[in-house]
Formats: sequence, structure tokens, C-alpha cells
Amino acid sequence: MIYRTHLCGTLSEADCGQEIKIAGWVDVRRDLGGVIFIELRDHSGKVQLVSDPLTTSPEIHQSFESLKPEFCLSVTGLVQKRPTGTQNQDLRTGAVEIVAQSVTILNSSAPLPLPLKQFGEADESFRLANRCLDLRRPEQQKVFRLRHEIAQTVREFLTQDGHLEIETPYLTRSTPEGARDYLVPSRVQAGHFFALPQSPQLFKQMLMASGFPRYFQIVRCFRDEDLRADRQPEFTQIDIEQSFCGAEEVMSTTETLLQRVFALVGRELKTPFPRLSYQQAISRYGCDKPDTRFGLELCDFTELMDSCRFEAFSKVVSEGGVVKGICVPSFAEKSRKEFDELRDLVCTPEYGAKGLAWISYKEQENLGVSPIAKFFTKEELALIKEIASAETGSALFFVADKPNRVNHVLSKLRLHLGNQLGLIDPHKDSLLWVTDWPLVEKNEESGELTFLHHPFTAIKDSDRALLDSKPEQATALAYDVVYNGVELGGGSIRNHRLADQLKALELIGVSEAEAREKFGFLLDALSFGAPPHGGIALGLDRLVMLLAGASSLREVIAFPKVQSSTCPLTQAPASVHEDQLAELSIRLRPASN
Repeated sequence: MIYRTHLCGTLSEADCGQEIKIAGWVDVRRDLGGVIFIELRDHSGKVQLVSDPLTTSPEIHQSFESLKPEFCLSVTGLVQKRPTGTQNQDLRTGAVEIVAQSVTILNSSAPLPLPLKQFGEADESFRLANRCLDLRRPEQQKVFRLRHEIAQTVREFLTQDGHLEIETPYLTRSTPEGARDYLVPSRVQAGHFFALPQSPQLFKQMLMASGFPRYFQIVRCFRDEDLRADRQPEFTQIDIEQSFCGAEEVMSTTETLLQRVFALVGRELKTPFPRLSYQQAISRYGCDKPDTRFGLELCDFTELMDSCRFEAFSKVVSEGGVVKGICVPSFAEKSRKEFDELRDLVCTPEYGAKGLAWISYKEQENLGVSPIAKFFTKEELALIKEIASAETGSALFFVADKPNRVNHVLSKLRLHLGNQLGLIDPHKDSLLWVTDWPLVEKNEESGELTFLHHPFTAIKDSDRALLDSKPEQATALAYDVVYNGVELGGGSIRNHRLADQLKALELIGVSEAEAREKFGFLLDALSFGAPPHGGIALGLDRLVMLLAGASSLREVIAFPKVQSSTCPLTQAPASVHEDQLAELSIRLRPASN
């Protein structure tokens, strides 16, 4: 059976006089004194159907009377121009209508839990539990068409650029890559488990060792982590790896790819993207993914505060802490209540500050008004104003603590103020690279070393001598691409020599014996003449979210999980029958309190 010859949203005056067949869902039904109008919707748009009891057969008109929202129909009819004055300028097909000649109800619909047009304002848990209906909305259909177009553009560009799309396993071995693994019990090998991959990192490196020149994959990854707006337990990344390359080649490929993707939504990107070193990003913005669409850069007062009389600052500096601040234009005239609200904000657990000091510059040639001004000499106040480049009308806010805490607090405060004061241009695109990452950092609590990217990242050749004495000072060949303050992806040049990889693992306390137990297959691959190689992984879900203007990843994933790592639609995860557990040689023990 042929259900349609045309799509609803494609009809125009050029089709007038034609007998056509369309199919879709009843979007709106209006009964105007006997004449019934139906707006029929499919993925392409809507078109109006009309049934007039004076000219339409009684059977068809009776069918129109029985229709309800979301009934699924196939309709044959004649396309005609709408009468003068009845055209709908807001509808792409608003100049025409279809006079129904036959109607087939393909499926009826149960009463909707909520009118489809109200789903957008409904609670997210309700929408996700009724996801089938939610995804029928044109707004949602548009998002997933964009997702498809982005994926196809990625495939087309990378294929033309010499990359081969190669699949890697979903059932693999648990390896230490930074997050918890999802484990899958093996029935055949009782007591043993597969792990779902956190990323294809090891496999794509092995593909380079296998002699493939360039690889890519739009791949599902799995991490058993606590969720938030930009994180899901299963997500999709654009995975890229190249052999015989340096960082410049990978970054250039990424820039051109993103140019193609952004062009889909009418945005032009200029290349090469600006670059900041990791240290520059931390120093100026307090974070490694800075939003550079606005100013409010951080000022460092640590050296000045070392010998000042304000003990809350000088004591922190003497204990290895820092004092930094943000100078905010046009804030001096704000009320004391607004100053106090900022202090209360940064002292919340989300920020974690112990306090917020401030100086207000209300008058020209003034050295500042503040509860802490009495602790500083005129010379010190003048130097503070000079360091901050403070102008009349501005206010300067200080935080003193350990470096990581200060940077975290001021980075969040900077973004809060940027949004609150309307300093961020929502139509501006700011892409940049953050480069020259430290290879490792020392945990402030435990003193243990951890990799800022992952343990397969290579270092600059000039820093090799630092690995034995000062590994925290070694610079990794790593790079992140950042868009408007959001990390789109990260990558690095890898350790392609076995000795370098074993040395890297040794830094975090992994012996050669343990390394061979965990991923000996990769070490073997590196030992057989693996070429220099590197790559990057871009978050597809995050990219779609940003380009679609969505507020969370859940908006751009067809069937997402919520914060409790559950699926409201399928009610997964769920318990399974004891027989299934027995087949897997698994016995559950009572959950501990």
C-alpha cells in the first residue's frame, strides 16, 4: 500500500490542481460551524485539510468528526489555493489546503497525558517518561535532524581526509582509565567480566601500531559516574587518531572539521583558533576551559600581600596560598545588599570560599572604599588599584586560599558575573586551544600524582629529564579545544615507544608487571615498531547541545538517563530473575546500609 505521494510540509501553490496522498498525525482539529479543518503533521511540517459538509461526502465528513489529536492518517485529496484572506503566513504550506477525497485511519491514539504543545513546559521527568510523544514535537525533530547532519558531515569530511572508519569492541577488558567501568558478567567464563569501554583509547592506538594511517569512529562510550547536565553514563564521541603526526596536524584536522560542522547552523569559524597555554588559562581565567567572550580576567595580588598587615591575606600567602581577584566595571554603585549576596554565593558549598573581600572605587582619584582598606598603606592601596587596572565605578573582589580553591571560586564567580551583568554576547563564537598541559599534578590531600589527561600521553622531548626529579614540571603534548567555556574535546600525542609508556605508568605507581596484567596487549603493540601517533576525541552530544541551544545533554540524546542513572522510559536498570543470575554464576548479597 502506498501511504503517501507527498510530504505534508512540502506542498505549495505549484501543486494546486493535483490529486495527492499524504500521511501523518492529527496536530490540530477545528470545527467551524460544520466545516472541519485538520492540520496534518509529519516530519517535514504541517498542511491543512478541509471537509465541508456541503461538498464532501458524508462518509469522509463523518471520519473528520471522529478524529482526535495524534490519530495517524493517510489522506487522498485535491490541492487547492486557500480562499483570499485565509492564508496562514506562519505556515510554510499556508497558501494551500487539501480537499479530502478519502481518509484512512491508520491508527487511533489513546487520550494524551498532556497536549503535545504543552510538553515543552512540562517537567523533564514527565517528558522522558513519555519520550515517544515528546520526540514527536517539531522542536525535538529539528534537534535530531541537526544531530544526524553533524554526524554525516563528520563522516564525509574525515573520509575525504583519509581516515578509515573502524569499529572497536564494546565488550573488552577493565583497564584503569580514570572512571568506574560498567561490568558485564560472562556466562561462558564464569566468574569473569567484560567491561564496557570508557573510550576506544587503547584500541585506536593499536590500530595505528597496525599500520592504518588514519582512523575515526563515532562511538559509544560508557562511564559509571555521577551525572550532571553535561554528563551521561553512555555518550557518543567523535574519535580520531592519526599516525606519523604531531600535535599541529591533529589540531589542524580538528579545526577544519569544526568549520564544516558549524557551517551547518550558519556560523563561520576563522582558523587557526587562538591558543592559550594551560598556565595562561589558569592564571587569567582560573580554569582550563575559559570563556573568552568577555573580560573580567583574574588579577594576582599574592606577592603584594605577602608582607601586608591584613593577616587574612598574609597568613594564607605564608602557608603557600595565593590572593587573587576580579575587577568588575560599573559595580561600585551597587547596593551593600548586592555585595553581601556575592559574598554569600561564593561561601556556598558549590564555590567553597571562606570569604570574599572587596574594594569599591566610587569616586575619581580615590584609592578605594572597603572594610579592609584600613589594613593597607596608601602606597599598597595605590598598587592594588594599579594591578587591577581599576577605574572609577568599578569594584574589586578578593579571594585568598590554596591556589586550586582560589582559581575554582574566581572562575565560577567570573562566569556568574558575566551572565548577571550581561557581559556575554550569546551570538559570539569563541573557540580556542588550551595547550602545554602539565603531564601530572599532585593531589593536595594525598600527595599522589595523577595524569591531567591520561597515562598514554607523551611529553615534550625537552622535558624528559624532569620525569625522575620534577615530574610535575614536565609538559605534556596534550591539547583541549574549548568553545564558549565548554570543553568540546581533548587529545594528545601518545607514547609510541614501550620504554616511555612504562615510565609514564611508573609515575603513578603502576609497575611493569601490573601494566602487563592490565593492558599487556597495548604494550606488545608498542614493542613492535609502533609509529608516532596522536589524536583527539570530541563530544558529539555536547557539540549538538551547544549548536542546538539546548540546556542539557538529555535534550539531544533520544533516550537519555537522568541524574540517578536510570531511564524513566524503560525503568532501567531493573532486577533480573534468579535463573539469569544462576546462569552467570552470580549470587546477590544484601545491600549494606
